[in-house]
Amino acid sequence: MPLHKIINVSDSIQVFVWKITESYEELCNEVELNERNIIRLGGMRSELQKRAFLSVRKLLHHIGYSDFDVNYDEFGKPLLKDGKHISITHSHEFSAIILSDVNIGIDMEMQREKIIRIADKFIDCEFNFLDSENENYIRKLTVLWGAKEAIFKVRNEAGISFKDHIKMDPFSMEDKDGTAYLHFKGIVTKFAVHFEEIENFTLVYAMESE
Repeated sequence: MPLHKIINVSDSIQVFVWKITESYEELCNEVELNERNIIRLGGMRSELQKRAFLSVRKLLHHIGYSDFDVNYDEFGKPLLKDGKHISITHSHEFSAIILSDVNIGIDMEMQREKIIRIADKFIDCEFNFLDSENENYIRKLTVLWGAKEAIFKVRNEAGISFKDHIKMDPFSMEDKDGTAYLHFKGIVTKFAVHFEEIENFTLVYAMESE
């Protein structure tokens, strides 16, 4: 399928969303991988995971890059050779990339009821403004998970706890943005969080804020 959506966040920040409708065979024929990622792909057991992995490379090609333009640091954070910041996500039938001149993180999650069961694993003070009886409860939990995942991708440091170190202020689904803070190693860092719903998925991206 062609590109599903482009979000022009600013002059220097763009989000590209791909809906994965291609078969594994189609993607294999259309994507060229570097040697490292050929090995990575071969170690994946799930075809869904393989298709998601290849769809990201397909998306890279669509926006003018290739698999050979991406390196990874010791923690698995992607780095573009031209110095542009990139963050990558995929969930079921969607994959997405965000490009920016500043360090940024992105996450995409399917809105599912099972997130209720694990909420206490990644949420602490946010329970004070959440209402489990509200019809938006699952949607808000999904935003919170996505925001914390996106912030983690920005910093990408071992030891960061979603529950203990990343806190998000109250937000409304209508505003599509919010503010979060990373409390880590004695430093508090403020983040601007933005989110958008696509079908029954939630796309969230975050960057450091003044």
